[in-house]
Amino acid sequence: MKYKNWIALFSQTGSEIADLSEGINRKPEFVITNADSENVDSRVHVDFRVNTEEAKTLDILDNIEFDIGKTLITLNGWLRIVPSNKCKKYNIYNGHPGLITKYPELKGKDPQKRVWENISSYAKIGSVVHKVVAEVDAGEVMVEKSARTRDVYNLDKTYDTLRKTSFNAWIEFLKEHL
Repeated sequence: MKYKNWIALFSQTGSEIADLSEGINRKPEFVITNADSENVDSRVHVDFRVNTEEAKTLDILDNIEFDIGKTLITLNGWLRIVPSNKCKKYNIYNGHPGLITKYPELKGKDPQKRVWENISSYAKIGSVVHKVVAEVDAGEVMVEKSARTRDVYNLDKTYDTLRKTSFNAWIEFLKEHL
């Protein structure tokens, strides 16, 4: 399905949104963050800065005027659990830096560290873009990208490889859906 509007959420720097925007030559209509101003990538224009309570509920989405059925919402480093009522109401997709299609134990927080700590257990590492549902990292996987672990030799290289696989997964997904 092609979406008309794009809303992007982040909790860290927003650099992924900036990189993706450059990669597909399109910016989100709205950017929402709960990050501190000084941590935000200067290339990202933030439309809404939410406080802790708003970040927990995502009620801010109910106050933005947009056609729900024609709007794609992406979580690009959004470090909050999306309430189940929002999962059902909106078209929300998440990027996850763990190859959960092959290794379901990588669902949840900090899969990069868990991969590196057990690197010999994995033939590949990678990232996915999946539909957001009430259960964490359990929605339908739309795109996955992977790399061989033999090319990963330290924690920094693990993060770098997962950043690249995530970027490539998002680019494929966004080009198809926006």
